[in-house]
Amino acid sequence: MIIKVFQCMLAGLLTLSLSACGADNRSVKEIDTISADQKITLEVLNPKVEISTEFEQMVKEYEKENPNVKMNILTFGGGANYLAELKARFAANKGPDIFPNGGYEEAVVWKRYLEDLSDQPWVKNVVDEALKPMKMAGKIYGMPINLEGYGFIYNKDLFAKAGIETLPKTLTELKGAAEKLHSAGITPFAVGYSDSWFFILMMNIAFAQQDDPDDFIQALNDGTQTIEGNKKFEDLTRMLDLTVQYGNKDFLTTDYNTEVSLFASGQAAILKQGNWAQSKIDQITPNMNIGFLPIPINDDARNDALAVGVSNNWVVNKESSPEKKKEAKKFLNWMVSSEQGKTFMKDQFHFISAFKNIETDRSGPLAADIIRYTKEKKTLSWNWFKFPSRAREEFGYAMQAYVGKQLNRDQLLQEFQRSWKKAEQK
Repeated sequence: MIIKVFQCMLAGLLTLSLSACGADNRSVKEIDTISADQKITLEVLNPKVEISTEFEQMVKEYEKENPNVKMNILTFGGGANYLAELKARFAANKGPDIFPNGGYEEAVVWKRYLEDLSDQPWVKNVVDEALKPMKMAGKIYGMPINLEGYGFIYNKDLFAKAGIETLPKTLTELKGAAEKLHSAGITPFAVGYSDSWFFILMMNIAFAQQDDPDDFIQALNDGTQTIEGNKKFEDLTRMLDLTVQYGNKDFLTTDYNTEVSLFASGQAAILKQGNWAQSKIDQITPNMNIGFLPIPINDDARNDALAVGVSNNWVVNKESSPEKKKEAKKFLNWMVSSEQGKTFMKDQFHFISAFKNIETDRSGPLAADIIRYTKEKKTLSWNWFKFPSRAREEFGYAMQAYVGKQLNRDQLLQEFQRSWKKAEQK
């Protein structure tokens, strides 16, 4: 049944030399002749900070089964810029053997470092559309980590305390709910705007509400459309204004961890995050009575939807040694096909699986809401990996400047358009 759910969902959704990590100055031929009983060290950059402990536990199980393998895990996420870390490591000839890639434009940019994974056993088990972000010229260059959705996570008990009986689906209704929460002495929004990355997820809503997001992005590339003057982006700023007006006062110095803690400890009623926050919320307040609301940017009916897609993809460094690439592929396949790996995916990571052979743990309320919205075909597409990468980074900084009152609405949209045009000219 879960497989059918995600098939339904996805049908609608959707830089240098040989890695120096463990390779020193030896040639590939020399490395290839290393004896079988010598340890192979793999370096993995994990972008999922919320499962860092569980991921390392899974790796230890793999090392037990494969005593010739040692895995070094580098975790970047929750506001940390893993792309900046990747660029620095590859520039120093120290690119990790396994690392994340978002797909689409990001896959094109990093293609010279991506090993072709088309012949891997796991490919046949992926829900078809989940392969799309990493498919280029008919070849598969990445394994989807999982499926995720995001919106506003809300505290049902605080909503009841404030007398909110009808859940908001439009911007006007969300403003009304915020006013009721405020009147009841409850801080409506937990806002962490010291991290620029989540602005991109919010900006995605304006792209996803275009009549055809892919056509709109192509039109931006062609110069036949502009962000400046597009009503959806003007609407987006009004939603940002609302979160600032009714959020915690120190929003510019509040990061992801603090933001989630404010919400999970009951100090705020609404959190703008995805189901990836479930594990951290559970650590603070187990069995919290929560659910998802859409992120409405206007009063259009299409606001009643959650953004759902492939969170990221595992890729193998094409410039790693043959022995490391072989072991990296073996690990990725083990993670999604062995009983040990699948158990971690289901019971420890609480992933919404992109694989037909892995059931989804539906005990978490956030995952359950994503599945419900998917069944009802109320989903929005993920588009930020289709943006020029430099523009994507600059969007976040511009939105920080906007909420910090350094830019007004018109200036923000001008910055958006300038960043896109500049990125396309490079």
